[in-house]
Amino acid sequence: MKKNIAILGSTGSIGTQALEVIEANPEVFSVSVLTCGDNADLLIEQAAKFQPQEVVICNSAHFEKVKSALSSYEIKVYHGSEALVSVVESDSVDIVLTAMVGYAGLLPTIHAIKAGKNIALANKETLVVAGELITALAKQYNVSIYPVDSEHSAIFQCLAGEENNPIEKIILTASGGPFRGKDRAFLAGVTKQQALKHPNWSMGAKITIDSATLMNKGLEVIEAKWLFNLNASQIDVIVHPQSIVHSLVQFEDGSMKAQMGLPDMKLPIQYALHYPYRLKSTFPRFNFMDYPSLTFEKPDLETFRNLAIAYEVLEKGGNAACIVNAANEIAVDAFLKDKIGFLDISDVIVESLAKIAYIGNPSYSDYVETNEVTRRFASELIQVKV
Repeated sequence: MKKNIAILGSTGSIGTQALEVIEANPEVFSVSVLTCGDNADLLIEQAAKFQPQEVVICNSAHFEKVKSALSSYEIKVYHGSEALVSVVESDSVDIVLTAMVGYAGLLPTIHAIKAGKNIALANKETLVVAGELITALAKQYNVSIYPVDSEHSAIFQCLAGEENNPIEKIILTASGGPFRGKDRAFLAGVTKQQALKHPNWSMGAKITIDSATLMNKGLEVIEAKWLFNLNASQIDVIVHPQSIVHSLVQFEDGSMKAQMGLPDMKLPIQYALHYPYRLKSTFPRFNFMDYPSLTFEKPDLETFRNLAIAYEVLEKGGNAACIVNAANEIAVDAFLKDKIGFLDISDVIVESLAKIAYIGNPSYSDYVETNEVTRRFASELIQVKV
C-alpha cells in the first residue's frame, strides 16, 4: 500500500528533496499534505504538481494568493499556525516528515504524535528543546520516530538487527564546516557569505551557519541522546572532512559498524519514509578510488565553543537545551542580517544560559515560556551589541 506523506516545510531543502524521492517512487508514496512558511510561489508549484488533499501557508498574508492559484484543484487551502497543527491529524496522513527549521516544529510534531502518526524527523530542534517530553509521548501513543539527519540515520541503520546488543558508544561525524582549522582571530572577521559556503552539503541558511559554528553538531549530540537513549559519555564527535562515513556505532565487544556513502540527503529521507524496507535508487554510487584517503581529527572545542556548550547542557538537562536553542536561533538570524559578528553567536548563547532561569523538570508550558523569555533576552542583548 502507498504511504501518504505530510511534509511540514515542503519548500525548504529537506522538503524539496523529499518530493524528489516521492516523485521517483509514485507506486510507493503519495503526498497528502504540504506546508510552508513564506514561499507561496513554490508551494503553489508543488501543490499543482503533487495535488495533496491539503496545503497550509503559515504566513497568512499569502493565503489569498495561494487559495486563488489552487482554486481549480480539489485542494483545501489553510493558513496560520492553528491549521498547521490540525492538518497533521488528518486521517489521510500515514507519516509526517517534519522538515521545518527551528522551534516552530515542536508543536505540530506533538500533535502528530498524539494523532498516532509516525514521524520522519528532520527537525532536530524538536528533540533538543523537549526530548524527554517527545520520547515519552511517542512511547505513550506507540509512535515511531525515524531520524532523517544523515548522522542519526546512519546510527539508525547501523542498529538494524542489533536490538539485543547494547551500545557502548556512538560516534557522530562532522565535516568541520567551511572554517575547519581556523582560529578565533580568523573567525572574528568572517562574513555570512563565507559562512554560507558549506564544503559538502547543500542546506538552508540557518542550518549552514549552525554547521559553520558546530552548533549543528551540538544539536545532533543532544538529539542523539533522546533518539538512542544514551548519556553524554556515550556520544563522541569526530571531524571527517570528506563526509563519506556518516556515523558509527561501537558495541560492547569493541566491534564497530559504520554507514557510508556520498553526501546525499535523499538517501536518509527515503530510508525514513519507507522503513524498514530499502528502495532501489539511481543515486550516485560511492567509488573508493575517488576517495583514496578518508581522514579524521578531533573537533576544536575551544575555537568552536558551541559544541562544548551542547555537551554542557546535555549533562545539565531540564530546560537548558531549550535556552541554547532559542538563543542560537535569534543569534544566527542576527548574524545573517549583519547585526552581529560570527563569534558573537556563541557569546549570546553563553549570556542567555547564564541569565535565563533554569528549570530541572520542565512541562510543555515551561518550554514555551523558556523559549519566549530567551528570545526576548537574546534580542535585547543583540540590540545592545549593535
